[in-house]
Amino acid sequence: MGSEPLIDEYIQQFPLDVQQVLTNLRHVIKEAAPEAEEKISYGMPTFVYHRNLVHFAAYKKHIGFYPTPSGIDMFKQELAGYKTSKGAVQFPIDKPLPYDLISQIVKFRVEENKRKAEEKNKK
Repeated sequence: MGSEPLIDEYIQQFPLDVQQVLTNLRHVIKEAAPEAEEKISYGMPTFVYHRNLVHFAAYKKHIGFYPTPSGIDMFKQELAGYKTSKGAVQFPIDKPLPYDLISQIVKFRVEENKRKAEEKNKK
């Protein structure tokens, strides 16, 4: 958990309204993945549970959320109203984030990483 100050620094570089959104997002992820560790990876706040779980980042017009391709695929329907790519979704910065959906995606990724780690340990 040594990189929490780095995530604090990341969040503090943005305007106050964006800091609030990022702080809320971080809290939602922590609640959905209480065992996950935080770090900065690829220059973004990252949550790790056995392996990378999700990343997030703020941009001028959106919050990027990176739950890996499986996280995007599994929630394709729910994410239909947002701009998505293979492993990313863009939430417009001027609209409320879908925190319930984000929580569901994070919980899905926790289970996925747990399952993959167990399969790896069996080998």
